[in-house]
Parts: sequence; structure tokens; C-alpha cells
Amino acid sequence: MTDPRVRPPELGLLPLDTTRDAGAGRAEVAVLPIGSFEQHGPYLPLVTDTLIACAVAREVAAAYPVHRLPPLTFSCSHEHSAWPGTVSVSATTLVAVVRDIAESLRRSGVRNLVLINGHGGNYVLRNVVQESLGTGTRMALFPGSADWSAARERAGVETPSHSDMHAGEVETSILLHDHPELVRPGHMTSDFLADDREHLLTLGLRPYTETGVVGRPSLASAEKGKELLAALVDSFDAYFSLLVAERSAAPSGEGAR
Repeated sequence: MTDPRVRPPELGLLPLDTTRDAGAGRAEVAVLPIGSFEQHGPYLPLVTDTLIACAVAREVAAAYPVHRLPPLTFSCSHEHSAWPGTVSVSATTLVAVVRDIAESLRRSGVRNLVLINGHGGNYVLRNVVQESLGTGTRMALFPGSADWSAARERAGVETPSHSDMHAGEVETSILLHDHPELVRPGHMTSDFLADDREHLLTLGLRPYTETGVVGRPSLASAEKGKELLAALVDSFDAYFSLLVAERSAAPSGEGAR
């Protein structure tokens, strides 16, 4: 018999607020995790990027008074289409969904939206944020490259960013910390580097790696994953300060909403 106190991993992706929770002390900033559903080698789940985006959003919501939204799982994973299980939507569809969410939030009084992106292939999100100027919703895209650089340094990540492209040291570390039960055997023997990926957008990833891995997952650890998330929470402060003119003296985090 399943212990009712133990939530399945997919339930951990979801904020479990009621309407009353959302309305009490309504947050000025919403955070939207955006992941992907794509191959991550033979040892990480297809939903890896979504789990990572949700972990970042959850930790941010524990530290700042934000309205945490459930994740968008399907996004732009076309470069991974050669592997079974990968599912993508077009960039046009992703843009439309994000804009519709922003408009819905705006109608309910929330005019600040942070897109917490867990998939590097979602290039179009930069344009969504750029084009939000003047729409009545102020957007930000998080984490940025500088935020990841600071997090990697704090966590002691050894693989250079360009080499740690997919299912490598960073992604495996975060899952080892946050969802160790989902990391299957094999990451210790799956290191593969492919720094020359000049025509990735044209050819997809398959010509550069047979397994789908580009990085050194053997260097991953739960402690690095913990520090990566903690560093990103610290980096979020600059984004929150930009979006909210005056901070409330009320307690922070999801419990304060």
C-alpha cells in the first residue's frame, strides 16, 4: 500500500495552492517553469529539463514572495528528434502559450512574469521577453548565462560550460540532489565530449553524439546540485529587485502568499 505522505515525483512539479491561497496577499511576480520532454542519455528521464526548471522555481518560491505556476513541459527540442521519446512544439506555439499565460495573469492583476527556462534550445524565449516591453507585463528570463556561471563556480563544477551541453555534470548533479530516485545507472561511464558542434541547428545533435550525451556526468554529485540551486536562488534577487519596486516586510516564500 502506498504511503499517502510520499508524493510521486510528478506531483512535486505542481504548486498545490487553493484559490484562497492564491488570493491571500497576492504576489506581484509570477514564475513560470519551462522545461522540455527530450532524450537525456540512457540514465536521465525525458522530463529532466522540466524537473530542473521546477526545482529552481520551487527554491525561488521558498525564498521570495512569488506566485509559482505549474510547468510547461513541451517546448522546442527539435535538435533531439533523432532519439525515441522526444516531443516538441513549434517556437510559434511556445510563444503563443507564454503570451496567453502572461495575458491571463495581467487580467488577474499580476504584471510581472519570470520565465524559468530549463532547456537551452528554447532560444525564442529571449524574443518573448524582449517583445514584452510595452505590453503591460514586465518579463524576465532566468537563469541567464551569468547566473549559471556564478552557480557553476560556487558548486565547483569542473566541466566548462560549452562542453557541459547535455546530460552532463550540471544536469546530473541537480537530479542527484533533487530526484536521485530518477537517475538510473550509467552516468559514471557515459562521459562524452563534442565541443565542435558548429552545425547543430542544421543537423541536430545526433551527428555529434551517439548516446545523446555531451558532457562529463561522471563528475556529478548531489552536493554540487545542492550548491547550484542555492546559487541560483541568490542570483534571483537581482531579478526580483528589478520587478518589484518596494519589497514587503511580510515573510517571504510560498507560505506568505
